[in-house]
Amino acid sequence: MVSASTLKTPTADLTEQPISIPIPTTSELTGPTHPDIGYYPDERKWLDRTARRLRESPSLIDTELPPGFPKKLDSELVWEGNDWKSEKQWVYKLNEEELKEIDSAVRHFRTLNLHYGHISKETFPLPTLGIALTKLAYELHSGRGFFVLRTIPVALYSREDNVLIYTGISSWIAPSRGVQDKNGGVLSHVKDLTPTHSREVGGPAYTPDVLGFHTDLGSDLIALFALEVAAEGGVSRISSSWKVYNELAEHRPDLIKTLSEPWPVDE
Repeated sequence: MVSASTLKTPTADLTEQPISIPIPTTSELTGPTHPDIGYYPDERKWLDRTARRLRESPSLIDTELPPGFPKKLDSELVWEGNDWKSEKQWVYKLNEEELKEIDSAVRHFRTLNLHYGHISKETFPLPTLGIALTKLAYELHSGRGFFVLRTIPVALYSREDNVLIYTGISSWIAPSRGVQDKNGGVLSHVKDLTPTHSREVGGPAYTPDVLGFHTDLGSDLIALFALEVAAEGGVSRISSSWKVYNELAEHRPDLIKTLSEPWPVDE
């Protein structure tokens, strides 16, 4: 059954005669639809969706991995949350001498009269702390994949100097900086902008909403620099992407294949 829309058209004798044109209702329209997947993960929906897909196509679990993709990754980068028992395993607390070194590096860079784009190990010298940061960089690339640096007295510095410290320390971890947006920015400010820019806010990073697990585009490493303590919340959660890969390769190799293919991405 379809509904009909009645239109009127003049005939040759200039009298009006109705004609009927069938128009399908909304419920009768068919075509591709989006899966019921929200921004925030829903375990129940995921389990139901997975069970349904495997019922429809049991052979998905036998999908061959793309060429060059290993069946299993073996590294310290493969871990679960319960592998970490204490903050001492991933927190590095700066001592007084290291803090003095950072302060000296800030003063040194200021004497160079250079743009912040020139911040590097050479222009932000850390002769002692730099050795420790090099070891921590190894942890990022070949160890657990994360660490926390603490005790920088951000309240004693201006916002400009805090950016300098943030970038200077980061340059000892990785010399290149990834682009964060289409305008070429390499630094993003994570802050609630809804009170003043509610109409321009385009993502949850600029709202008080919780951010779901995600991967930032444009870089291999991500660093966060906390300028203030949140009134509430503010907890960061991370996971091992290498562990995720192993789970998918073992149980859903078809998803590895899909993820390895080109994806159109909105800029």
